[in-house]
Amino acid sequence: MKLSKRETYIAAAAVAAVVLLGLDRYALTPVLESGAALEAEKERLVQELESAQRLFERRRMLGRRWDELTAGGLTDDPEEAESLVLHAMRDWADEAGLVLSSLKPERQDTDGKVREITVVAAGRGRMRAVARFLWQAETSTLPLRIREVPVGSRKEGTDDLSLQLRASTLYLEEGAPAAPADGTDDQGVTS
Repeated sequence: MKLSKRETYIAAAAVAAVVLLGLDRYALTPVLESGAALEAEKERLVQELESAQRLFERRRMLGRRWDELTAGGLTDDPEEAESLVLHAMRDWADEAGLVLSSLKPERQDTDGKVREITVVAAGRGRMRAVARFLWQAETSTLPLRIREVPVGSRKEGTDDLSLQLRASTLYLEEGAPAAPADGTDDQGVTS
């Protein structure tokens, strides 16, 4: 049986369509799907890498901050930590022109390797003295956290303020390991 020219063209087109469909199904679609899967995997890996880089940068930043804290007074001796803060507050008050009427430390029992001492300072002075004292406390390299700062006027309409500062400082529990100064952690990872 001989096919006409028209039937030959139709048969050739049908065979070509079947071949193209087969190529699409078994070659092109799997390649495109694997390409999309590879692109998704690449995106996931890039996000993981960025996350890891942020983690390492945070570790470096916190390592520098830890070094500042330990150099600024983070110690494992509670008396020394208390003394550093009390002397610093007296010095700040003197420099600022603030008159301290009371300076009282309170040790707290806390769980963990880092312990806390709260210091309550009461004083009076002009607004400039109070502001300078607070600025020095806030920018100190000591491990100091200002918790409460009630400031009030002693006499309405005057520049005579009263201040009661509640701040806390930290010290390490005796025998607690401090972070290494060389920028490595206890597994030897360099920051």
